[in-house]
Order: sequence, then C-alpha cells, then structure tokens
Amino acid sequence: MDYWNGTAETMPRRELEQWQWRRLRRALDFARRSSPFWAERIPDGIASMADYTARMPLLRKADLLASQAAAPPYGTWPSLDPALGVRHHQTSGTSGNPPVRTFDTERDYRWVTDSFCTALYANGVRSRHKGMVAFGYGLFAGFWGMHYALERMGCTVLPAGGLDSKAFVGLLVEHQVEVVGLTPSYAMRLIETAGEMGVDLARDAGVHIILAGAEPRSDFTTRTIETAFGARVFNAAGTTECGSVFMFECPARRGACHINEPLVIQEVLHPETAEPVGYGEEGVRVTTGLYREGVQLFRHWTEDIVVKRHHTECGCGRTWDFLDGGILRRVDDMRKVRGVSVTPVMIEDVLRGFPEVAEFRSSLRTDRGLDTIHVQAEAGDLTGPAAEALRARIAEEFKREIGIRPTVELAPAGSLPRTKWKAARLHDERHLTHA
Repeated sequence: MDYWNGTAETMPRRELEQWQWRRLRRALDFARRSSPFWAERIPDGIASMADYTARMPLLRKADLLASQAAAPPYGTWPSLDPALGVRHHQTSGTSGNPPVRTFDTERDYRWVTDSFCTALYANGVRSRHKGMVAFGYGLFAGFWGMHYALERMGCTVLPAGGLDSKAFVGLLVEHQVEVVGLTPSYAMRLIETAGEMGVDLARDAGVHIILAGAEPRSDFTTRTIETAFGARVFNAAGTTECGSVFMFECPARRGACHINEPLVIQEVLHPETAEPVGYGEEGVRVTTGLYREGVQLFRHWTEDIVVKRHHTECGCGRTWDFLDGGILRRVDDMRKVRGVSVTPVMIEDVLRGFPEVAEFRSSLRTDRGLDTIHVQAEAGDLTGPAAEALRARIAEEFKREIGIRPTVELAPAGSLPRTKWKAARLHDERHLTHA
C-alpha cells in the first residue's frame, strides 16, 4: 500500500495522540492570545486532551453567525488580520441559514492542498493522470483544494468548471480524463446528458477514479454512478469551517473513510446528551482543527451523524480511525412525519430505483391538517395510464420502504433544476401550508 505521507499515515497511535496534544496545545495558546472570540471561550489551564474535551465548550454554527452578524464579515473569530488572507470562502447556504464566512492564509492553503493530496493519492491518483473538477469559480470552498492538489501531484488539470454539461462530457471523451471530482447530483446529471448525446461513458470515456463529495448519497446512487462511468467512486468530506477535507474513503475497504488525524481531532458525541459514544455507535461528529491559523476551530458541533471504527478494522495499514460510510446523514436533515423519521437520502434511495425518473424534488407539506411528503418526479412525457401507473408504483414503494404514502406529481422532461453544487432535495414547507 502506497501513502502520500507514510510517516504520518502509519504513525503508532500513542505517538499520534502525543502529536495531536502538542498541536492542540499550541493552537489553543495562539487562539487565546490572538482571537477575541476564542479568548472568551477557552478555559484556563487545559492540561490534557481529556481535560480539553471535558471543559472546552461546544461550538455551534449559531455562535459563529452571531459573532459575524455583530462585526461583519468575520466577526471576532479570526486569529489573524483578514488582510493576510489569500482567499475568501463561505458556506453554501443550502440549510437556509446565512453563510459562515472564512478566509485562508498562504500557510493555511498549503495544508488544505496537502490534505487533498493525501486523499487523492489514497484513491489511486498519480502524476500521469489527467483530472477535471466540476465546480464554479465561486465562494463555496467545494473542490478548490482538489484542483490545486491535482496540480501539486503533477497531474494535468483541465479547468472545465465553467462549461455546460455537454461540453464537460465532450472533454471527458476527447481527452480520456481519468480523475473527476464532483457532487453525486452532478454526476447523475452528466450520466443523463451523456445519454442524450449518445455517449456511453463507461465505453467512450476513460474515467477510473471519481471523488464524489459535498452531499450525502445513497448506496443506489453510488452504484449507478460507478456502473455508468465504469469507474470507482470514492467518498470524501470537508467543511468550510474546518477548511479542508477531513476524511477520505480507503480503497482497501468499501465505506471506510479515514480521518486525517494529524490535521483534525474527531469526537463522536450522543446527539441528545453530548456525551462520548463508543466505536460502532452513531453520534454527532465534533471537529477540532490543528493547523489552520487564520480562523481556528475548536469542538465544532457539525450536525453530521457518523459511526467511528477502529483503524485495525481496515486492512490498509493506516493507523487513522475511520468513519464507516462517511457522513450518514445530518441531525438537521431528519424530519418527523406522522411519527416516522425521514431523511433526504431515504427519499433518494426510493426514487433512484425508478429508471423512468431522471430528476426529483421533495417537500414536506400539511394538507387538511395531515403532514405528508410531496414528490415531484421528472419522468419524461408520460401521460394517461402510464403516468398513473408510475405514480402508483412510486407511492407504493415509499409506503413499503419509508412507511408513508406520498403525493406524487410527474414533472415534464427538463423542468426540474440541475446543479453542480449541493442539491437541496427535501424542503420543509409545513409552516407555509398549515393554513
């Protein structure tokens, strides 16, 4: 097994934990001296990692938003003068909240790039490869780090983020690009576009490695992408607040997303009690960053539901623990409908099982006092008995898999929006429909 940094990736656990504590101690000292925000939150005399997790308060998004609202654009959060930043980023805003704004210094961006190199090298990317990343020239951090990591690794990068889907597919085929980075939603869009163009991506393109991140996805979606492209789909995740990717999927075990532990500390806490949970138990991911200097992060409650497993359960030789299946869902994505827990991934898993459905959107509504799921399914130009039969099949499958029979509306071909960014697929509109 090859590693981007073998010393770091195979460091004995005791040495790794000592390394984390040294980095954390420096980071806390710097933040206390340099950031008014953190000076008010960091307790005095933190003496160990256990002391840190016991006494350092959790950081919620609302805390950052309140600080930034009081003193825009960054609030009192930064530990360095924002004038030292070389790039500004902010969260995507798909949750409906105002964006969290951040910046990176030149040193910050070096470790952002290195963290992506670690992930890509583990996925099999090498200097001989050509890469394309589907992202726009915008404020969302997204795949910026992947672009620069491919360059640093010596790959040939085709800057195609501003192209439409047809042009993107054309370049994949023309240049036989081996590595692609995108969201699962946009991968599905490219599959649809390629079909319209008469292109068989698995036969005509040369893609071998796909890094699909930025949003949760169902197993069915992963299998669909892999089959259509004839490529291995790897998972990865990062946050704007953290600054870069904190986990990447290992080829040695499907779904084993190793935590880049020299760069971040990942706790897993019970979603209600905020007490630590053990290996193999679901909980909320809580992140501490160890390297970023412009805006630092300590015990960030992410809302991501994960399951941590011991590194020995993966056979790759890394000593970094892993998140089984990556981010499973978000606490704030789950909604209760008539006592049933519903998430966007559950809905996606049902709808992706219908080959007639090219795209979909769903919402929660209240109809005559009863909460229900409303589904818009784009299914070409079906009419009459065929349309009625598809609606009935979708409703029945929802009832069987989720426990709720939705209302189903068939939308005309091409009528639902596509995006390269995170797709907001479940909208809670119940507050708009109570009347």
